[in-house]
Amino acid sequence: MVTTPTPYGTWNSPIDAELVARHDGSPEYLGAVGEELWWTEPRPTESGRRALMRMGEDGEARSVLPAPWNVRNRVIEYGGRPWAGATRSTGGPLIVFTHFLDQRLYALEPDSGDASPRPLTPLSTVVEGGLRWCDATVLPDRGEVWCVLEEFVGPGPTEVRRVLAAVPLDGSAAEDRGAIRELTDDAHRFVTGPKLSPEGDRVAWIAWDHPQMPWDGTLARVAEVGPQGELKNPRTVAGSQGVLAGTGDDPDQEVEGESVAQVDWSAEGRLLCSVDTSGWWNLREVDVDTGEQRELCPRQEEFGGPQWKLGQRWFHPLPSGLIAVLHGRGPLRLGVLDPATGDIVDATGPWTEWAASLAVTGDRVAGIAASGRTSFEIVQLDTATGHSSVIACPHEDLVDPAYYPSPEYRTFTGPDGREVYAQVYPPHHPEQAGMEGELPPYVIWVHGGPTSRSPMVLDLEIAYFTTRGIGVAEVNYGGSTGYGRAYRNRLRQQWGVVDVEDCAAVARALADEGTADPARLAIRGGSAGGWTSAASITSPLAEGLYACGTITYPILDLTGWATTETHDFESQYLESMVGPLKLHPERYRERSPISGADRVRVPFLLLQGLDDVICPPIQCERFLERMRGKGIDHAYVTFEGEGHGFRRADSIIEAVQAELSLYLQTFGLERDDLPTLTLRP
Repeated sequence: MVTTPTPYGTWNSPIDAELVARHDGSPEYLGAVGEELWWTEPRPTESGRRALMRMGEDGEARSVLPAPWNVRNRVIEYGGRPWAGATRSTGGPLIVFTHFLDQRLYALEPDSGDASPRPLTPLSTVVEGGLRWCDATVLPDRGEVWCVLEEFVGPGPTEVRRVLAAVPLDGSAAEDRGAIRELTDDAHRFVTGPKLSPEGDRVAWIAWDHPQMPWDGTLARVAEVGPQGELKNPRTVAGSQGVLAGTGDDPDQEVEGESVAQVDWSAEGRLLCSVDTSGWWNLREVDVDTGEQRELCPRQEEFGGPQWKLGQRWFHPLPSGLIAVLHGRGPLRLGVLDPATGDIVDATGPWTEWAASLAVTGDRVAGIAASGRTSFEIVQLDTATGHSSVIACPHEDLVDPAYYPSPEYRTFTGPDGREVYAQVYPPHHPEQAGMEGELPPYVIWVHGGPTSRSPMVLDLEIAYFTTRGIGVAEVNYGGSTGYGRAYRNRLRQQWGVVDVEDCAAVARALADEGTADPARLAIRGGSAGGWTSAASITSPLAEGLYACGTITYPILDLTGWATTETHDFESQYLESMVGPLKLHPERYRERSPISGADRVRVPFLLLQGLDDVICPPIQCERFLERMRGKGIDHAYVTFEGEGHGFRRADSIIEAVQAELSLYLQTFGLERDDLPTLTLRP
């Protein structure tokens, strides 16, 4: 096809901000209820709610609840598995779910005469939305649902306790908190949902405490289930919390923990754990009576990941005794593991990334998969035939795939010769190309977390830029997951250093090799990625490299964030990422972008949700106060009703257009098809 030379950044594109907004988000929390598959799906055009989806016998996926029902919760603020279900001998499935507006747990009988949800839990009398539930197991024979209860006992963000609880299915607890049985005490700060053994006589869960995060060190806990449903003899059978440097009695002592990412029971009643004893999340079988462990498939690959949301699944036992697993180094792929031999047979197909969500119906495994050319969709593997197929595609192709980017995995060299992983999305258009001799602008995308990873999948927000002639490079900097504990630990006490250096190394390499225009490099990120973006334009480590930055719901003042300005789950995260505050207060001050305001020399855009309790607006407001009078062009765009991450279509549209406008103005480009962002010094 003949292409027309056109300046980079000014290409015409069929992918507009409205399309990006409609396609934002992906399916989550896939599960099976009998032979049916259920999951949640985003609805940006319906105030950003998440719909509960059901695939019936006809193979059609339908939303079960109308707006404004929003199947989501705020447990640990990032949420946890918001629904669970069970089959019954009569009356169809019984579903329980959490509604975001009031955080209550509801029961739903979709095939009954009255399919209206009915509340199972009361409202908090202490804090609005202060009783939260997730990661449930529905037990119709017991007349209960067992789940995580997160209860705020005071107005402060860390005045909270978490236990396993049993909620009556008859609705008696809807007005009476006393009708809820607590299955565990609150000796551990954090717990995941209960997993019952096939015989129902044992239960397993994961627990951990501050200052550890779940990827630092967690405990696999097991107890017997008594005749009245009480838990007896709770004990730890795998994992260890360790000691972070500077947090124990000896300030010089550090003991590496072992992180258990997931627990479940095999069809034969053996406990299975994904644990990183070897430095990689690998599968082990644990004898809960003796504590003995057997490695099922020792590899330098991950069979697990970081628990940012409770109820994620990286493996799922099959009735046959085989185990469906997500595994890999970097990208995860679906396979079926034979625990007797350690052999894995991988699913075939074009998918290169699988989300931490699996469901099993008989000998079929369903997951949520994507690739560089496809967004996340529901895929089913028939383990008997080896055939894989798409069974639900929430995001149908609305534009010609010829406009989709063609990304590639890259490994760059960072300081001291260390490897830095990234995926690069060059500008791409089937009918337009850059001018002769012109190099394209590039934006470095920094993922959040920071203990997380950017997957290489079709993202229309990336395509929004690449189809206009702006390249994107997503950097999985040191500290990212997917590459083992050693790579994860590169960021230990080095946040604001290693992440900034690794992103800068990728940007410089792209410029040095002639891929990107060195005068038109930008950086952007949200949450922890917003921190790295801000640090990159305020730190000497990347001085003069970037022409501008987009900083979204960021951390900008480490001391404020670590003391009073964030939620409980991450309130001690910086103890490992920066170091104990009591020992290193100067480090918190020196690395904070708020302290480097005098070094900002380039335009920037701040995007912030006003309801964000994880990275609250005060962080941006304090930074802007420091920037006052500095003469640097910038914009601060806020969004009412948005929290940590933008979910509503109108917010997404405004944010995407504002970001592009920043780049156009900074790079000296002109377009007439979007609003101009007002930049003021």
